[in-house]
Amino acid sequence: MKVSLEGKKVILVPYMKEHVEKYHEWMQDPALLEATASEPLTLDEEYDMQLSWTQDPFKQTFIVLDKELVVGEFVHGDPHVEAMVGDVNIYMNDLDDAEMAEIEIMIAETKSRGKGLGKESVLMMMAFAVENFGIHLFRAKIGESNRASISLFQKLGFEKTSHSEIFQEVTLELPITESKCEELHQLTGNLP
Repeated sequence: MKVSLEGKKVILVPYMKEHVEKYHEWMQDPALLEATASEPLTLDEEYDMQLSWTQDPFKQTFIVLDKELVVGEFVHGDPHVEAMVGDVNIYMNDLDDAEMAEIEIMIAETKSRGKGLGKESVLMMMAFAVENFGIHLFRAKIGESNRASISLFQKLGFEKTSHSEIFQEVTLELPITESKCEELHQLTGNLP
């Protein structure tokens, strides 16, 4: 699905090969690797990963653009690398529940944190997933040391459902009720 979503503060664009070099640069930061529970990859591996993500029907990845950083007018289909600040993903890989998606957000650019971009990106992704994939339960698995991310998801209504000592992570979930669905669409009324 090659669609861009525009909010008040962010534009979500598909993860394109033009984004890979900057994404790879972010993932050299040990703090980001720890916060995202990621392993370092070579640039070639990152290109392979980008390609596999775009071809996997059970994943949806958007690059988060900060609208304030877009040079000129936003053009759908252009990568606008200059405005990249993070990514937001859903994984629909629970074979027992096709209406459940794991959701992740990363605002990699420090200067763009604390501006509400992560919150808006998560809400937009949730509305998109409900509308396009029939998702009715969102799950976030977050490293217990990532307090900012845990706080963001709790503010959005996610509740802690489990804690893993082994993986040192908490799992939070948010069922999408009819009223939550209406709330999502009110908050993101400009989505398709």
